[in-house]
Amino acid sequence: MPIGVIVNSLAVFFGGLIGAVLGDKIPERTRTALPLTAGVASMAMGVNLILKMNTMPAVVLSLILGSALGELIKFEKGIEWCVGRIRGPIERIFSNKGTVDNQKEFMEKFVGIVILFSASGTGIFGALKEGMTGDYSVLLAKSFLDFFVAAIFATALGYIVLTICVPQFAVLICLFFSASIILPMTTPSMISDFTACGGMIMLATGFRISGIKAFAIANMLPALILVMPISYLWTTFVK
Repeated sequence: MPIGVIVNSLAVFFGGLIGAVLGDKIPERTRTALPLTAGVASMAMGVNLILKMNTMPAVVLSLILGSALGELIKFEKGIEWCVGRIRGPIERIFSNKGTVDNQKEFMEKFVGIVILFSASGTGIFGALKEGMTGDYSVLLAKSFLDFFVAAIFATALGYIVLTICVPQFAVLICLFFSASIILPMTTPSMISDFTACGGMIMLATGFRISGIKAFAIANMLPALILVMPISYLWTTFVK
C-alpha cells in the first residue's frame, strides 16, 4: 500500500485548494514574500542534497548530457503546452483565477513547482524507499512541506496548483512499484550521486521560483535517468 505516495499527493491537493480559497484574503505583500521564502527553502534543500555527492565528474557530466537531451526533445515546452491546455478549463470552472496574469511569469512559477513537487530528489528517493522497504517516513516529512508550499503558490496562481497532484502521483507511484527492480541494482555511491544530481536541480528550481534566474529546469530532468549509470561506469572504469 503506497501510503506515503497517497498522503503526499493529497497534501498537494488540499494545500492548493486551501491556498486558492484564501488567496483573495491574503495581503499582496504576503503573497509576494512567501514564494520567495519557498524558493530559498528549495535552494537550501538542494545544497544539503548536493553535499551527499560521491563522484563530482559523473554528476556534472550527467547534468550536462541530461540538459542537452532535454533541450533537444524540448521537454519543458511540452510541459508548458500541457499547462496551457488545462489552465483555461480550470479557470472557467473556478472563479478564482489567481493574481498572476503575465503568461511568462505564470509559466516560470508553475513549471518550477511542478518539478519541485514531482521530481525532487527527496520525493524520488522517498518513493523508492517506500516501495522497497515499506518505510514512508521520507514522503510523510515531504508532505508537510508540500502542503504549505502548495498553499503559498495557490494564493498567487489559483486553483490550477491543486492539479499538480496528478503528475506527482503518477511519477511517485511508478517509482514505488519499480523500486524492487531499481534499488537492488544500485550501490550507495550511485544513490549519493543521484541524490546530488536531484539537489542541483532543486537548487536551480529555487533560483527560478525566487525570480533570480529562469533555468529550464524541466529540460534538466533526463539527468536523473543518466546519473546512476554514469556514476557506476565512472567508479568502475575511471576512479
